Amino acid sequence: MPPDLLELALTAEGFMPPEEGEVLHRVARERLPHGPVLEVGTYCGKSAVYLGAAAREVGGTVFTVDHHRGSEENQAGWEHHDASLVDPEVGRMDTLPRFRRTIAQAGLEDQVVAIIGASTTVARHWRTPLSMLFIDGGHGVEPARDDYASWTPWVMPGGMLVIHDVFPDPADGGRPPYEEIYLPALRSGLFIEVEAHGSVRVLQRT
Repeated sequence: MPPDLLELALTAEGFMPPEEGEVLHRVARERLPHGPVLEVGTYCGKSAVYLGAAAREVGGTVFTVDHHRGSEENQAGWEHHDASLVDPEVGRMDTLPRFRRTIAQAGLEDQVVAIIGASTTVARHWRTPLSMLFIDGGHGVEPARDDYASWTPWVMPGGMLVIHDVFPDPADGGRPPYEEIYLPALRSGLFIEVEAHGSVRVLQRT
């Protein structure tokens, strides 16, 4: 990871520990020569910097999908709410300006393409095989289930499915990424686990 981009990734708003971000960067470097990478769940662009850094190094494009209104856990009254991200004119979360500033500061606007919209809506119109899919969207049961069903069919054979916030032990965190994405992927017979680092799981499409 280039030092300038690592510094920015470390200071950007988000919930990606450095060691897990480094996994993203490494896997993206390996996969980008084979096709585009797509991230579900942009937030303010922290993980997109790790992915975009890989694209700047080896070529390729990273797409990142988010409606930018915040997931359930980002709303007022919830643990991960950040009042500075609320648009005062509409009274709703809007992480897009912060994301754009992060990517501009990183000099990654040519490598990271933002797609603004609901994950399921975008997926209905998506037609490009993915060399790597990173799912880090809404952590409720329905959003996690929908992201899995909508996007995993586009992972090419040999491609990687990377899942964030996988907690087998309920004491460590929320269960939907584990129960609605990770376990179904393994049960499908289409993915095998190849790496586990912290809450990140890396699965390969057979």
